[in-house]
Amino acid sequence: MTYLSENGRTFPLGSRISSDGVNFSLFSRDASFVELLLFDDANDKKAERVIRLDPLINRTGDYWHIFVPGLQSGQLYGYRVGGPYEPHRGLLFRPQKVLLDPYSKAVVMGSNYSREAAIREGDNEAQCMKSVVVDDRMQWQDQGAIKRPLEETVIYEMHVKGFTAHPSSGVSPEKRGTYAGVIEKIPYLQGLGVTAVELLPVQQFDPQDSPKDGLTNYWGYSPINFFAVHQGYSSDKTPLGAIREFRNMVQALHRAGIEVYLDVVFNHTTEGGWGGPTLSFKGLQNNAYYIFDNNNRQFANYSGCGNTFNANTSVARRLICENLNYWVQDMHIDGFRFDLASILARDSSGHVLRDPPILWSIETDPILAGTKIIAEAWDAAGLYQVGSFVGGRWQEWNGRYRDHLRRFIKGDTGVVGNFADSMIGSPRLYYDQRATPHRSVNFVTAHDGFTLNDLVSYNDKHNEANGESNQDGESNNLSWNCGVEGPTNLKDVNDLRRRQMKNFITILMISMGTPMLSMGDEVCRTQRGNNNAYCQDNAISWFDWDLVENNKDILRFTRKLIHWRRRRGTQKIAHPTLADILDRTKIQWHGTKPFEPDWSDYSHCIAAVILEPKANDLVYIAVNAYHQNTLFELPHPEYGRWYRVIDTALPSPDDVVDMENAINLEDQTRYLLHARSVIVLVAHDSAQQRIA
Repeated sequence: MTYLSENGRTFPLGSRISSDGVNFSLFSRDASFVELLLFDDANDKKAERVIRLDPLINRTGDYWHIFVPGLQSGQLYGYRVGGPYEPHRGLLFRPQKVLLDPYSKAVVMGSNYSREAAIREGDNEAQCMKSVVVDDRMQWQDQGAIKRPLEETVIYEMHVKGFTAHPSSGVSPEKRGTYAGVIEKIPYLQGLGVTAVELLPVQQFDPQDSPKDGLTNYWGYSPINFFAVHQGYSSDKTPLGAIREFRNMVQALHRAGIEVYLDVVFNHTTEGGWGGPTLSFKGLQNNAYYIFDNNNRQFANYSGCGNTFNANTSVARRLICENLNYWVQDMHIDGFRFDLASILARDSSGHVLRDPPILWSIETDPILAGTKIIAEAWDAAGLYQVGSFVGGRWQEWNGRYRDHLRRFIKGDTGVVGNFADSMIGSPRLYYDQRATPHRSVNFVTAHDGFTLNDLVSYNDKHNEANGESNQDGESNNLSWNCGVEGPTNLKDVNDLRRRQMKNFITILMISMGTPMLSMGDEVCRTQRGNNNAYCQDNAISWFDWDLVENNKDILRFTRKLIHWRRRRGTQKIAHPTLADILDRTKIQWHGTKPFEPDWSDYSHCIAAVILEPKANDLVYIAVNAYHQNTLFELPHPEYGRWYRVIDTALPSPDDVVDMENAINLEDQTRYLLHARSVIVLVAHDSAQQRIA
């Protein structure tokens, strides 16, 4: 049967709907033929229509294009692409595989989808994913990105499914673990006080991408399409349901004043290396999208996941930039965290570029000018760029901050200087740069590693449930179990663990930089010692909402610290750098005696008085990481009296109070700090006269 079609046009790439049909455009430089397959349903085992593109009229340069009248939004489609199979040239065409459109705005995965069918020889049409034609037009009720200043930002890293999947969430069963479920829990986020949620990957990924049977790809760090919202997180399973539900979630979060950041993965895809499936890029133009060693016929693996996206080719660079523009313009996203961002600094041979085109393209893109861009500034091959990432706008996940805090709080030696440096914005990393005081994204824990509760409860990882004989995950966690491995009924141990968690939260929220809290740390969420729960789509990873009541003291403490930070903020100075802020900030370092800081390797105590520009109070911070109570002599404040705001050794609610209820210290000359505790005092004439 012959179907009506027209030549079509090369731009824009992907599928674009118009009043009378749909234009399709696809890049493939070395293809010898292209077929467009049209499906009616996600579970269709055979295409309803197949249109073979005529290279004489449907090809312009490296682009294949066709216009099909009568098609509408929601149409399902895929491609077969034929060409040479020549690994020595990096070409791996497999025309028996149905491929996704890299620019498709939605993807459906029917119940019959099989990853294995895309790996083994033979046709996979009956078990393939399918692209979806999407009408991008939507009447938004918000004005796009919130553009909250960085000095007011507190980030909450969270997993869309894990946030509400647990039965204790109170979310209706059909909405648990979905974008719609997140909407129901927005009041909790508002009460916590965070200003932005950083979502673990929501770009379409393959849940079957897991090394062991019975486990799934829970985290989602293996995308197959950068434009499509992950269908598995939508309660609406229709072809266009996920994109609608995601937009509703973003809109609801924006109404609540909460920004939305995406954790984006442009360093690799789910197609892996030689043993991986052919789902899209690999079968379209492998050597344009992946770093491939033609001589050795091997995929480069700087990601540790089987392949490496070749981000600095012109084709891949355009794809990434257009993708980020789409998320900002059409999906109203406020910012991005780039997974293993240092990979984006590599060229087609894997060499590190001094000025990587893709990173500068992102930095200078006018559409992205108002968004936050955050780099995980390392890769799996040892390239570590924390403190040296390109550009002036990029923020960095500060892994050194994390490590310095963990070491000092648990009592390691030789780290007091680095700990103090971390509290004031990591000037050893950023002072000589044109970096803002918020270049450092400060964190103690993240999705990758122990939760905060597990950081103070386990010395060793316990990843047996991952099916890899506990060989996966980081072994050097800089953790301390406080004397007992795992759960215990010993009151002294549990009290110490709570104190240590409060110590971490306090330092995180008073440090200069942008703080990030990991989902559930505020209520002592545990993964039972698993520090690599990428494949645990179950109660190990999910937020247990019973903990909100069970650990309400830690939740209250965290809320108060976030409120205290947001209330103080960082003083606004026109176009400040970290050097500007530090030059204008009066910092006096002290030890257990005023003006006598102990910077020796065996020091476990440090204190500081900080007067920020234009601030109307002094802040005194003292940290005793020693295993015994220690008497600190207090410096005399320049004005007023010392009032206690925080003492992590005290029980709730005395451990933290609001500024207006700060405790007027009767003894203004000294303070006995409990072993392993932190205090924060303020000198402010207007504080109430409650005597401690």
